[in-house]
Amino acid sequence: MTASKIGEDTPAKETVWESTKSGFSAMFGEDCYKSWLAPLTFKKFFSGRLVISAPSRFMRDWVQTNCSKEILLSLQKVDSSILALDIIVESSSRPQLFEKESSSLSNHNSLADLEPAIETSVDSGSEEDSQGVMGSRLDPRYTFENFVVGQPNELAYAAARRVSEADKVTFNPLFLYGGVGLGKTHLMHAIAWHIQTTHPKRRVVYLSAEKFMYQFIRALRFKDTVSFKEKFRSVDVLMIDDFQFIGGKDSTQEEFFHTFNALVDQNHQVIISADRSPTDLEGLEDRMRSRLGWGLVADIHPTTYELRLGILQSKADKLDLKIPEKVLEFLAYKISSNIRELEGALNRIVAHAMLVGREITIESTQDVLKDLLRATDRRLSIDEIQKKVAEYYNIRLADMHSSKRARSIARPRQIAMYLSKSMTSLSLPEIGKKFGGRDHTTVMHALKKVNELKSSDISLAEDLDLLQRMLQTC
Repeated sequence: MTASKIGEDTPAKETVWESTKSGFSAMFGEDCYKSWLAPLTFKKFFSGRLVISAPSRFMRDWVQTNCSKEILLSLQKVDSSILALDIIVESSSRPQLFEKESSSLSNHNSLADLEPAIETSVDSGSEEDSQGVMGSRLDPRYTFENFVVGQPNELAYAAARRVSEADKVTFNPLFLYGGVGLGKTHLMHAIAWHIQTTHPKRRVVYLSAEKFMYQFIRALRFKDTVSFKEKFRSVDVLMIDDFQFIGGKDSTQEEFFHTFNALVDQNHQVIISADRSPTDLEGLEDRMRSRLGWGLVADIHPTTYELRLGILQSKADKLDLKIPEKVLEFLAYKISSNIRELEGALNRIVAHAMLVGREITIESTQDVLKDLLRATDRRLSIDEIQKKVAEYYNIRLADMHSSKRARSIARPRQIAMYLSKSMTSLSLPEIGKKFGGRDHTTVMHALKKVNELKSSDISLAEDLDLLQRMLQTC
């Protein structure tokens, strides 16, 4: 069908939109249409861009990811003067407490006021939205200024800053790895934001490994691999998040391998994140592992109590809220799995305080987060901690309950007590009971001793980090 050009006036474009929209049910299916596409409304047309609105960011993002290309092509079949499709969020009610970092909650009437509407566009000419359709939208919260640095992440942070600030490529690739919710994605976004701010002419593309695979499969489907190669091999900085999902995908892995080599040969930066180091990633070819280890591999360790507390304090300061220090300490002790869960817990207690008008206390926090705290308690038992520590230090499990005071036994026992306090919700007397019926003052002494040693004994600090990581995966 040859596209016929319709007038530039907005009423005519609204007619084009409505007539095209009427065919979405047959194109995408009745369920998809009713749930996602029916709520979309025409807003305006200008400079070749047709603007429609979605009632929520979640709906906007879903349509953007799953339907936007097909919608634009359908519109262009009717009217070739439509060059791009913009999807905006007209209104939103989803609470995002940290969306505007500098805002005070007291200055807003509702949580919904904290969420701005962000536009996303699809250009037919360049296949790029505000961050590039071939890439993903960057989160404005994830900047270096909002990243709390501590011992577990200081190497990764320093490497990320160096790469983002350098005029020349220093580490290629930069490979960041660590467990879920430890800050890899935050650093990736921060790098992209900094480069775009300081070097606006550099072409930065950030996307997940899953989206890279989707783009490649789509190129194969539409026999457009040449265009795909040209786009990804012409960028100045290519950033791939969650790289572990490429493992076992042979065709995608092959294409990435050649894209990687082409970019490195041109001295263009490649930055990758994954949940494991290159040597531990499953389903990768040896040559790919070798390439990924060329540059700098930086590990983000599990969070320490001090880092978790620092993150909570930073978030509370940005919210301009007076949250009792004991509540923050309680959260930092109780929620040790990852930062994402920690921030989510803070969101919940703040939202509850705003909506219900209840003072934030440890008791109210326990009440609001009882489901999360129960799940946390179920993750680990003192028996599991004792067993893992005994195996690690090659002592008998019975030594955890014995009265032996030899240093080779007493120190692992103290470490097990320390981990029991930081990774479970049990009280000091309960912990002491599990260690051969010891008094709570013995447990207090163990906590104090380990806290003192870990700041001066690098080897012990590393042992603690490794044990925490092992126990979190139990």
